[in-house]
Amino acid sequence: MHRTAAAPRLSPFLAAALAAVAGAALAHGDVTPQPVDIGGLPMVGEEWLDENPYRAETAGAAVWAEAVAVGSSGYNQNCARCHGLEVISGGLAPDLRYLEADIDGDEWYMERFIVGYTQNGVTKMPAFGELLGQEAAWAIRTYIEARPDDGAMDDFAEELKGMRDGFIAHADKLESGAAQASDLSAQSTVLRARLEEIAAQIPTASGAPLADSPASRAAHALDGSPSAFKHAAEMLTVGLSAAQ
Repeated sequence: MHRTAAAPRLSPFLAAALAAVAGAALAHGDVTPQPVDIGGLPMVGEEWLDENPYRAETAGAAVWAEAVAVGSSGYNQNCARCHGLEVISGGLAPDLRYLEADIDGDEWYMERFIVGYTQNGVTKMPAFGELLGQEAAWAIRTYIEARPDDGAMDDFAEELKGMRDGFIAHADKLESGAAQASDLSAQSTVLRARLEEIAAQIPTASGAPLADSPASRAAHALDGSPSAFKHAAEMLTVGLSAAQ
């Protein structure tokens, strides 16, 4: 069920930061805000917060992962057209990956999210705050700040490709009946641990401590279900393709 927060109450704005970035948003397209399903997120109250409540160090890894998933959907529906897929800007709008994952970055982000941005009487970015509410706002913020830095996957690309090919082979064995899930359980545990090790070493562009990377997504997919290897392979295939 879609939930929205009350009308926003704004904190003091970062005037200097806004002035510095205002010229960068040259051409946002006309976007009609699309509601975001925030049903899996904890509510954070009606009054707008100054700092992201869904960061892993604040809310825990499970809430962070849910916020990233919700934020990914919300971003792709409302932001990707101007700011780019995976938050990689094509140059017409600010590259939000590099907005610092701290209270100063939060304040700049929320001001734009809540009231939008107008230049010379032309709306460059619509106001999202009243319609989407702050749970959606912070989820999108969490997704944005969790983007890996440029080249962050380079050192692990070949290893992850090999793991991807192994997952496909395991999935084929399970589908053909040549192996049972119990036969591959030990391998799954070892592979998930290795993916988590890799994920912990992938830096974000924003300075956030935890990246939403192909490695972390594949590790999460290895949940012991019959389709786990197939899903993990898909996460690596898509993620590695986007990183190239």
